[in-house]
Amino acid sequence: MLNAIWIGFFLTAFAAALFQFLVHGQQDIFAVLIKAGFDNAKTAFEIALGLTGVMCLWLGIMRIGEKAGFLVVLARWLSPLFSRIFPDVPKGHPALASITMNMAANMLGLDNAATPIGIKAMQELQELNPDKDTASNAQIMFLVLNASSVTLLPVTIFTYRAQMGAVDPTDVFVPILMATYCSTLAGFLFVALVQRIRLDSVVLAWIGGLTLAVGSMAAWFLRLPAQEMAARSSLVGNLVLIGLIATFLLGALVKRVNAYEAFIEGAKDGFQTAVTIIPYLVAMLVAIGMLRASGALDVFMNGVRGMVMSFGMDPAWVSGLPTMLMKPLSGSGARAMMVETMKTFGPDSFAGHLAAIIQGSTETTFYVLAVYFGSVGIKRMRYAVAGGLVADLAGMVAAVLAAYLFFGRHF
Repeated sequence: MLNAIWIGFFLTAFAAALFQFLVHGQQDIFAVLIKAGFDNAKTAFEIALGLTGVMCLWLGIMRIGEKAGFLVVLARWLSPLFSRIFPDVPKGHPALASITMNMAANMLGLDNAATPIGIKAMQELQELNPDKDTASNAQIMFLVLNASSVTLLPVTIFTYRAQMGAVDPTDVFVPILMATYCSTLAGFLFVALVQRIRLDSVVLAWIGGLTLAVGSMAAWFLRLPAQEMAARSSLVGNLVLIGLIATFLLGALVKRVNAYEAFIEGAKDGFQTAVTIIPYLVAMLVAIGMLRASGALDVFMNGVRGMVMSFGMDPAWVSGLPTMLMKPLSGSGARAMMVETMKTFGPDSFAGHLAAIIQGSTETTFYVLAVYFGSVGIKRMRYAVAGGLVADLAGMVAAVLAAYLFFGRHF
């Protein structure tokens, strides 16, 4: 699917440029397209190069937390909840441990650890699946939760914002937390309704507690003047991050973990990660840059803006639409859309903030479907796609509302 989208970007850009040349007589349109391609290839490399140091820093810090046992502690907290929302999985089955470890890793932003653990969990759930070609209820619940997992530490998004020159890279911390919680809650409730899962006191306590925490935070921010919201969000984000570093280091001391060696080990992964994304970022940014230079993207966006305005709504959120449409399909594509939006409008613009919040609001649904179900040979996904898209929609609507709430635009 991503291949078709990528080729479509180039062909659409070429067709739009040909129209500009033949109909409007724009003689330099092809030179503009080529320049946009070269400029965006350079930008992609510079962004990836600038990410290297920060990726090394944060993956190093996260590895200290992992070695100090915080992943295991978080998994223990989640275990009572998961044993109830996966009623088809016997108590004590290894799949429950893998599921909790996967969710814990996702919440801490440990993508490198989350994916292999998640594949292992899916394989263990497949052992319980009576129909090996069809997704079981437990597999669907796991996948939808994984595709919409609450991210407590969206460090990668902070990193991109810092690289693009944002004044306060972490000022999107609270809006992302709100949006990703809405995404996860919507996905869970949809699957729970379809599977008729009993919401007992433990499940309701978790839902109620998390909703109360996120809702209280939202209510507190709503009481603040609009100009203070972003600053307070940045304060909370930075406080959480520095507190996390201190907690991980103290945990390493208590557990007698060599924090320095753990940091170096994680930092090496950070370097590899930064290098790995260069081809993907170049491929997508060049295609998107040429699409915008051809005028095709602007025509589409202006059409949507006109339609939104005809309903009497503020059209500012339309600038985040490219990231929104790409997010369920491709993580690298959505990342490139976010970067391109920040580059075009500025990281501290409304559009730049919105794209970052959308990027953190949910996971890449179709990628998760392909990787996890593909790892066990599932061919019939039943309502898994619907569950993932419900979560995506809820997260994106919440992202738009949070952006308006925090960054000064009003309907």
